[in-house]
Amino acid sequence: MTSDQTPAQRLPTLEDVAQVAGVSRATVSRVINNIRNVDPQLHKVVWDAVTATGYVPNRAARSLVTGRTGAIALVVSEAENRAADDPFLGRFFSDPFFGRVVGGVLSVLRPSGVHLALVLAGDEDACAKVVSDVRQGQVDGVVVLSLHPHDPLPRLLADAGVPAVLYGRPAAPMPISYVDVATYQGAKLAADHLVARGCQHVATISGSVDMPAGVDRLNGFREAMAKQGVAYVPSYDGGFTQEGGERAMERLLAEHPEVDGVFVASDVMAQGAMMVLRDRGKSVPDDVAVIGFDDSSAALSSRPPLTTVRQPVEDMAAEMARLLLTRIDSRANRTTSVIFDPDLVLRASA
Repeated sequence: MTSDQTPAQRLPTLEDVAQVAGVSRATVSRVINNIRNVDPQLHKVVWDAVTATGYVPNRAARSLVTGRTGAIALVVSEAENRAADDPFLGRFFSDPFFGRVVGGVLSVLRPSGVHLALVLAGDEDACAKVVSDVRQGQVDGVVVLSLHPHDPLPRLLADAGVPAVLYGRPAAPMPISYVDVATYQGAKLAADHLVARGCQHVATISGSVDMPAGVDRLNGFREAMAKQGVAYVPSYDGGFTQEGGERAMERLLAEHPEVDGVFVASDVMAQGAMMVLRDRGKSVPDDVAVIGFDDSSAALSSRPPLTTVRQPVEDMAAEMARLLLTRIDSRANRTTSVIFDPDLVLRASA
């Protein structure tokens, strides 16, 4: 009895992938099932062969073999349960920062054949469902962008002991893995540069002081200025928004008109601050030098372009994915932190 399928119609098999890759069927199986101890070069060769042949792994079969789904979730956890058409969501997902995070995560997941699911968690019920999905095997683990200091999700994940990695240090100490940037070091880069420029009256616009990033950037800058002999640095909370940066700069100019150098704890706030300076007839950087933090799209679109402390978002996101895959593979409830070094990117504002 003969098959009705021609070779062109037949679905590609593991044997086809092995033949194209020039390796054994067992090696192909180990790579596709994301089993460790495979030479990285062989890993690439096999996945190139998967692409060339059009082979589609049977995810159900993989799950039976490995006990894993081959998928992780990128969870955007936000304080409010917003409607799908809420303008916040449009602004967030159109922000290049989110794209940089996704790109960094996918740079690790794609070669491993792991799929990425996007999940929005806007209230406690949604956060509880994320934990339940991991426990029930809907996904193998989660990487989390937590946007609020009182977000319950990090604690729920830590208490459940499920595989999870946060972008940024959690607001409260807890046993959960995370990646972050050396904020104190970044603040010191900004302080030293303003002093080197000859700024005599330095101030700072902080982020929300109930968030780790806001507190660390403020304290790091004050400490660095203290080491430079400056005992007092005026500070105004800009809440990590452009509008907040505008309001903070208005207050700063009203109460400290002599200011000639400002460290702003995010590029978005710095953009708002420079708009106010321009409206008040202040030249940047001749009258007031401005340094931001993040090296986001706002840094390049600002006028003048913003000198800023850069955090390597893509590298940090990729490390999140690597930490998560290692945690999933090991099945050991061990937490890890990885801290990246920042750089000062010099542009026209300072």
